Amino acid sequence: MTIFKKSLLTLGLSALGLSAVLVILILAFMNSLYYEINAQGLRNTAKTVFSLIGENRIVAYFAANVVVSSGALPPSEIFVPGDAFPQNGELSGGYRLTLIDTSGDVLWDSQVEGELVNHIDREEVRAALAGREGSARRDSISTGMRRIYSALPVYGAEGNVAGVFRLSLTVPGFWQRISAAAPPFFLFALLLVLAAFAAIFVFSRSLSASLGRLVGIAHAAAGKPRFNREPPIPGTGEAGADEFFTLEKALRGMAAELNRRFEQARAEGSRLEAILNGMSEAVFAMDGQLALHLINPRARELFGLGEQDMRGISLLEATHSADLEEAAKTVLATGRPLEMELKLHSGQEPRFQVFAAPLSPLSTESGIAANDGVAANTTADDGNAASGASFACICEGVVLVLQDITRLVRLEQVRKDFVANVSHELRTPIQLIKGFSESLLDSSFEDKEQILHFIEIIRKNAGTMENLTNDLLILASLENGGSKAHDMEEQSLAPLFAEAVSSVEVQAKKKQTEITVNCPEDLTARLHGSFIIQALINLLDNGIKYSPPASRVWASAREEKGELILEVRDEGIGIPAEHLERIFERFYRARSRKANGAERASGTSRTEGTGLGLSIVRHIALLHKGRAEVESHAGEGSIFRIIIPY
Repeated sequence: MTIFKKSLLTLGLSALGLSAVLVILILAFMNSLYYEINAQGLRNTAKTVFSLIGENRIVAYFAANVVVSSGALPPSEIFVPGDAFPQNGELSGGYRLTLIDTSGDVLWDSQVEGELVNHIDREEVRAALAGREGSARRDSISTGMRRIYSALPVYGAEGNVAGVFRLSLTVPGFWQRISAAAPPFFLFALLLVLAAFAAIFVFSRSLSASLGRLVGIAHAAAGKPRFNREPPIPGTGEAGADEFFTLEKALRGMAAELNRRFEQARAEGSRLEAILNGMSEAVFAMDGQLALHLINPRARELFGLGEQDMRGISLLEATHSADLEEAAKTVLATGRPLEMELKLHSGQEPRFQVFAAPLSPLSTESGIAANDGVAANTTADDGNAASGASFACICEGVVLVLQDITRLVRLEQVRKDFVANVSHELRTPIQLIKGFSESLLDSSFEDKEQILHFIEIIRKNAGTMENLTNDLLILASLENGGSKAHDMEEQSLAPLFAEAVSSVEVQAKKKQTEITVNCPEDLTARLHGSFIIQALINLLDNGIKYSPPASRVWASAREEKGELILEVRDEGIGIPAEHLERIFERFYRARSRKANGAERASGTSRTEGTGLGLSIVRHIALLHKGRAEVESHAGEGSIFRIIIPY
């Protein structure tokens, strides 16, 4: 017998014991209830007999016996025959009637003749003499039998208690009453106990067999032979305790393994979430119905989704992009990865490289069948092709990764423009240098004036190439971070303006341009002095170059709202509004001086400069964590500003 069977047997015996106690308590309650019901019935009978006899007659009997001093008179001497009072001293039904005076003496008893003991100490008699109904249950001293008593007070003419009217009845004991039904009851109870134990035995055997199978399964899950029994739990000494110990150990091992795998999966999930959150690409993961179940912060930021729960939301509803939805449907229909470029419709029109890959692709045969189905739908009805592709899903979901390539596209365009512009800017001076060099070699060297003219042209174009090369080197140094924050120093602005003005003074005098400087002597800032001078030179040179002769150029510096503002204003031809956004791009010219045919014929290159001056100004402003701005209208002059935060 295993401990499991013994436990069930103990449980059955405990239940049987509790049932026996419960039955005994019920029988005790029934015994009390039995006597209470009989006592209540006796009280009702006493009242009925009292009313039938008549209270006046009973009071008269007590009054007559008070007059007689030699003893109580029998009722037959007081009442005439036919009265309701019992004749011959007998009552039907085994009832016993007793009349007791106020001193406790028995005046008359229906069953006992002769003198009786004083009843003043009887419980029911004392209650009746006190004016209450009294009842009691005890063995009668007179008859020696178990009786129940009910006593009623009898009131005299003056309203005082004249005596006691007591009625009693012999009642068999409760156990005596049920003794006849006891043998069949106990026999039935014995049969019921035997049936219960048999059921417990069968049930315990079935549970024991089930437990054995569970132990076998636990051993198999734990990777142990079924009959490799573990030692029993110390201190139990039970034959079947080892089964529970083995099962517990196996289940604990399984729980530990599950916990380990759960922690591993949670760690993997945390790492995946950290990777997704740290990605600069937007990531969407969705099921076969294109309902989102994963989206990373970059995707939320890109499409303005905030912190709302996007699980179950469709891809089209979240992104409002039909192109993305079509790409996802294509991957679902084909089961193959997809790569494409996408331009979102927004203000700056960013461009993205979209990578779409299927999740858990199904078998190749299914993919072929689905593709054939899509092809058949397309051939049969072009109008339903999209619908066929939408539902020909051969994978469980799709992952979309959007990589922002806007900057790469712009850089590629800048590179192309740079190569084209540099080639264009260098082609003219190189051709002039080459052409006039060949002309110089072919000349007779007798016309010195002509030779000097050729050499001057070669010198000017070589200077143009040198200026272009220098500007390119400055621009490359700025873009590559050639100067760092630790190279900056606190210095006064007035000397920087003075040096910049002196650098363009010759050019200004040639055009009779007046330069006015407004810079407080005490204005200082932490700057790259050489770069600020270069930026001012470029802006002043532009102002002089694109202003008419005998005009003015203003240069100023001031502090405003925590920012240093360097400003150059001219009276030139201005810049059309459509060119203002691109004015700081490399090689972009919005203003040009009209070169006449004589200049071109003489071999003089364009005098607008290299086309890199304003781009250098912008990069110098960015180097100081600031920005470059322009304010201009065609024909009204221009104002260029470099704004640097303190």
